[in-house]
Amino acid sequence: MPRQDMIDRAISLADGNYTPLHHGPGIATRTAPGTFEAMIYEPLVCLILQGEKRLRVSGRDEEAIGGAGQCIVVSHAMPVVSRITEARPERPYVSLITTLDVSELRELYNTVGDDPLDAEPACALQVTPTSELLLDVFDRWMRLAEEPADAPVLGPLIRRELHYRLLKADGGGMLRRLLRRDSHASNIARAIDTLRQGYRGRVEMDELARSVGMSASSFYKHFRSVTATTPLQYQKDLRLTEARRLLLGGDHSVSTAATAVGYESPSQFSREYSRKFGGSPRADLH
Repeated sequence: MPRQDMIDRAISLADGNYTPLHHGPGIATRTAPGTFEAMIYEPLVCLILQGEKRLRVSGRDEEAIGGAGQCIVVSHAMPVVSRITEARPERPYVSLITTLDVSELRELYNTVGDDPLDAEPACALQVTPTSELLLDVFDRWMRLAEEPADAPVLGPLIRRELHYRLLKADGGGMLRRLLRRDSHASNIARAIDTLRQGYRGRVEMDELARSVGMSASSFYKHFRSVTATTPLQYQKDLRLTEARRLLLGGDHSVSTAATAVGYESPSQFSREYSRKFGGSPRADLH
């Protein structure tokens, strides 16, 4: 579990809901439970120091729950709906967040050589216990905010160590699968990149499977194993998450947001939006 002095340090450095530290992790804080937020999670690690966060991805019946002392690790870009469920003024939610550099992970992977892969397949979003080694890395990285002269030199070294510790961790199997160029997880990552670039248009899934060197049946099987959903649902989630961002931004109507993300039928858009977010798109107009 995180030490109290580490939690206190994060709170003292925080300035608002999210504070990016120069040469350090970002600090997220909340003083009250929140509503659901939908966004695309890039590959990242989120260490929860205090409070609780719940996350949901399409295809999973249960929410993933992250509590104090746990890490949320995302290996592939994922549309995620999340909310803070445990936070109050006298005991706020506090977490440290950083994106993962896949090229840095790959370089480390090539240097240290193959590690055994976990026996059980892992989803691209996992909640795992945090080791004392990883807690120490985050703590030293955050402390650099109090040592600005050292931060430009030590910050990149500590960030590299963080990637190394994640790669070697017991729960790092999906990261290691991602980095093996001949692995299914690596192929699915390339397919995800294609879907993200072309999610507004029609994507032929069998053609997408061939483009990453997989048969259609193998592609569908391993896509679901990695993301917990189907390629078609993943594309739909990308569209709906982007549409919600547009509506909350205040510059789009329901119909223009639907068109902007690739829907031809406003009624279909409204039905699928309501099914995903539990309310009509009009409720999110700002």
